[in-house]
Amino acid sequence: MTVDFNQPPEQSDPFPILQRFARRRSATPVERCDLCGLELTAEHAHLLEPSNRQLHCACQACAILFSNKGDGRFSRVPHRVTYLPAFRLTDLQWSSLMLPIQLAFFFDSTPDKKVIALYPSPAGATESLLPLEAWDEIVEQNVSLQKMEKDVEALLVNRVGEKREYFIAPIDECYKLVGLIRAKWHGLSGGTEAWKAINEFFVALKDRSVIAKEVANA
Repeated sequence: MTVDFNQPPEQSDPFPILQRFARRRSATPVERCDLCGLELTAEHAHLLEPSNRQLHCACQACAILFSNKGDGRFSRVPHRVTYLPAFRLTDLQWSSLMLPIQLAFFFDSTPDKKVIALYPSPAGATESLLPLEAWDEIVEQNVSLQKMEKDVEALLVNRVGEKREYFIAPIDECYKLVGLIRAKWHGLSGGTEAWKAINEFFVALKDRSVIAKEVANA
């Protein structure tokens, strides 16, 4: 916005214009640390409350301070993503999990004392209430799953179409996928925009991932 200060005062009063500009600037959303209120950069830490699965944005100082406190209220979400090209999961094992779609993530919940399976839907993250009888067998066959951090890391599975992609991903990335689907999904099939966004999400996730060195158990 241009403000001409050379016009006579009776023709132009710049101050209302500047006030509107200031209000517009102040209305721009700024992410802040949920714990101390400090303004955050685009890349910042997240803390998870396992008791309610609530994610909190945190500055570096609060992420270190609160995740190291002995009360166990917060767990720091790691940044690393591991791609699992040698992951073993047969179609029969997948079918036995009885999930309604081909996208899901699994994490070991400390409060629930069990593995939780969630799948994204237009309504948000939906929990599978079915018993995961095949899970122990899947873990036994895949060493990487035995190293996942409880609550904050998940096995993220993409078996849409011909895809067979498996990641150990931070839990915030899993919920990011849930939010993306919730925002983009239209109608029964989702629509072109939603599936384009889902594909871009997994391409970006793979680009920033490291490849697991170990192979699956025989």
